[in-house]
Amino acid sequence: MFELRKEDYMKYLYEVAVRIHEKEEYITELDAETGDGDHWLNLDTGFQKLTEKLEEWTACSYAEFYRNIGMTMMSAMGGSSGVLYGSAYLKTSKLLEGKDVITPELLGDILEGWASAIAHRGNTKPGFKTMLDAIYPASKRYGQAIEAGKDCKTCLGELKRGAQEGAENTKNMEAVRGRASYREDKSVGHLDPGAVTMAIQLECLAEFIIENCCK
Repeated sequence: MFELRKEDYMKYLYEVAVRIHEKEEYITELDAETGDGDHWLNLDTGFQKLTEKLEEWTACSYAEFYRNIGMTMMSAMGGSSGVLYGSAYLKTSKLLEGKDVITPELLGDILEGWASAIAHRGNTKPGFKTMLDAIYPASKRYGQAIEAGKDCKTCLGELKRGAQEGAENTKNMEAVRGRASYREDKSVGHLDPGAVTMAIQLECLAEFIIENCCK
């Protein structure tokens, strides 16, 4: 059992912003192999902007907070990431109307909502070698653990492993979207940077909840 309050989520955003910032060389190198090489910069810019604005959002509701995150990501991040992340947060903000905490079951709904929004807005499917290939298996494995009645740490461990394995599996996929899809080899043999950075965020979220919120 856990309760993830808005102030907890703010702390998580600080932590994940630091983690992404520290991965500059790794993420940029990944993206330079198959893309424009600007994925880290776009993501880092977006998360740094979020941390700058968190103090302004202390008094808003959880639903408003999620909407603010979504709108900020859309405006601050370049490339497709801002639109996809923004869409995910805006869609799932509706799940938080009238809620003060995110419970294990609600987190499952949010993860599922993120995957659905990214698939719809990005016109993509699992296996297309995108960020969806990290969030989709993470959401599925977490949901299965919740349905099976597993304890807090086990469920979040499944979330983390689903994200990690999903990102790693993109190495064997052919790119269907983005610049990588124009390569002769369809970037087979290379990790998808978007899936890797999505996995970093989901790993951080799972670890944060385990360390700070699990009872």
